[in-house]
Amino acid sequence: MHHFAYRDGVLHAEDVPLTDLAAAHGTPTYVYARATLRRHFRVMDEALGSHPRVVCFAVKANPSLGVLETLGRMGAGADVVSGGELYRALKAGIPGERIVFSGVGKTADEMRQALQAGIRAFHLESAPEMELLDSVAQQLGRVASVSLRVNPDVDAATHPYISTGMRTNKFGIPMAQAVSLVEDIRRRKGLRLHGVACHIGSQITQLPPIREAAHKVVGFARELRSAGHPVREISFGGGLGITYRDETPPNPAEYARVLAEAVGDSGLSVILEPGRVIVGNAGVLLGRVLYVKDNGVKTFVITDVGMNDLMRPALYSAWHQVLPVRQASADAPQTTVDVVGPVCESADFIARDRTLPPLAAGDLICVMSAGAYGFSMASNYNSRPRPAEVMVDGGRAFCIRSRETYEDLLAHERAMPD
Repeated sequence: MHHFAYRDGVLHAEDVPLTDLAAAHGTPTYVYARATLRRHFRVMDEALGSHPRVVCFAVKANPSLGVLETLGRMGAGADVVSGGELYRALKAGIPGERIVFSGVGKTADEMRQALQAGIRAFHLESAPEMELLDSVAQQLGRVASVSLRVNPDVDAATHPYISTGMRTNKFGIPMAQAVSLVEDIRRRKGLRLHGVACHIGSQITQLPPIREAAHKVVGFARELRSAGHPVREISFGGGLGITYRDETPPNPAEYARVLAEAVGDSGLSVILEPGRVIVGNAGVLLGRVLYVKDNGVKTFVITDVGMNDLMRPALYSAWHQVLPVRQASADAPQTTVDVVGPVCESADFIARDRTLPPLAAGDLICVMSAGAYGFSMASNYNSRPRPAEVMVDGGRAFCIRSRETYEDLLAHERAMPD
């Protein structure tokens, strides 16, 4: 479900024509539909009914303040993986008690920052991290709430780069090692066991891996409680997939039923950490055709959208639907083309061997399902300024991030003396 559709032959974001946004803000520009964000969060939040839960949006999916503020005002928490993401979540008004800190490489400075913010829990990933967190917490005179992130060794059946729940992945603690770590946590003055956490991957489109991981982790949590450990909460992570092309991922209600079945009568409250499923189809990337080049073997539609703006196709060979902003007629001829960008890399493509209606220099295009891991992975490669971001709310549009300038590129650099 999203709020991008053709009206009178022009693609709109809610009630705003994308042609108007291109004229006002230029291209490339990320455009978000606030109604989609709100709807997707509400559906996910309501999926577990009356069960105690906090839905902590995975900030890595889209860290824009406009996105975080919109979700935070609806009661969302935040799942952060860096001090910068924590800073953003707090600036967006999300309180510390609704923030969990994940990730395998937390630094002492990030731990101090999170402790001072009073976050809900650290997702503990290793014994060395436990030792450092205990030391930092005691130095501050604090007690850190920790949830042990276990690795259930479950194949999420997703791209290997975004699989996180197998024993060959760097994430989490094998269950065989986790029990001794729990005993160590109990002895430390700076730590308090809060819960158990897991996350098996991203863009998951099947229920069986979710069910298997959920039952394993809840079973482990029950064992800990039976042994007298004060486990109160279980975090199932995120990872629920969306439709980019022809995927048929479970809907939030189906997902919630699987989790509720696993939790049963355990009395455990639940943390969910969705990212892509909330914001993925709430955003698009608006671009413009620069040239159409036919080399006799292939036709290339060269646009101003580079791999620095949208990394997913180059990194994962990810598929994104590409639409002309002005709708082609039903009888328009179709041509097979590669839609590419201006970056000096052969990996700089948006779509390969894609059948599209005729496109010409100056035409606007729209890259769909770009709200997750779009701007958040953007860079300045080739010294290209990053795009603007616009949030549409009904018939109004708000620039929530200005396009970078050349001056911005050099703002933190210094020339060497003669």
